[in-house]
Amino acid sequence: MSNDAGMFVKRDPRPRLRPFVKSLWATAGPVQLGADGTCRERVLPTGDMHVVFRLSDRPLRLFDDEDDATGQTVGVALVGGARSACYVRDVSQPICSVGAQLHAGAARVLFGVPADELAERHVSLEALWGRDAELCREQLFDVGIPERQLDALESLLAARLPVVRSLHPAVAEALARFATLPDVGAAVKATGYSHRRFIALFVGEMGLTPKRFCRVLRFQRVLDRLAADPSVPWIDLALDAGYSDQSHFNRDFREFAGITPGEYRHVSPRLLHHVPVSASPRLRGSISSKTA
Repeated sequence: MSNDAGMFVKRDPRPRLRPFVKSLWATAGPVQLGADGTCRERVLPTGDMHVVFRLSDRPLRLFDDEDDATGQTVGVALVGGARSACYVRDVSQPICSVGAQLHAGAARVLFGVPADELAERHVSLEALWGRDAELCREQLFDVGIPERQLDALESLLAARLPVVRSLHPAVAEALARFATLPDVGAAVKATGYSHRRFIALFVGEMGLTPKRFCRVLRFQRVLDRLAADPSVPWIDLALDAGYSDQSHFNRDFREFAGITPGEYRHVSPRLLHHVPVSASPRLRGSISSKTA
């Protein structure tokens, strides 16, 4: 897909990678200005991990919140662990990137660590793959054409797969249940494991606790429904997703997105999980002083 808003190509992986990779994508995005001219966006949680290669020379820069004027630099090849809250990133320059959204269980297979070691943060891929991270990035850069970059990334990920590996059966069973009934107690009982052992297994595979993961899934269902029909009243979205009332929904939304439901709808982001940030008065003052 290509238009004035930028280029975005996405496709499903081929069969060998499907147990571990949800989708592959390549993007070249424009500068996304906030309402007051700032160049940041909130990225909302999906509950999934990502591996990303930024093919431009600008590394990922993250901020603690919208008031943070300094930020921190992560790198140009990185893993985004499963998150249950939004994060704020710099989008002041157009970026070409190639990446994959990963399924549960991919952390141990592709990176050699349990998912909870990567959760709620970004990690330089070099810390996990060593020199191979930069070599992979160079290969993706040399390919050039986005569709071929997806093929190249798929081959690079497939080359790291062991001969045999699967998601722990107890976690797989729980995920199947959570798709329709987010009852952690029932899921634990069905596995036959103790509550403590099941939590440890789940966190090791998914990066988040079962309860936290189910809350993110519920939040995701709200965003999906909103994307399908932007006119649906918030109270209907809240009740359909299983919230007890709108105040409960509002608290969860603010916790995960960093903004209220009304603010999200007002911004109406082009991509569900990428919300342009409007700077606070304190940050605007900091930006003005640096540019004066």
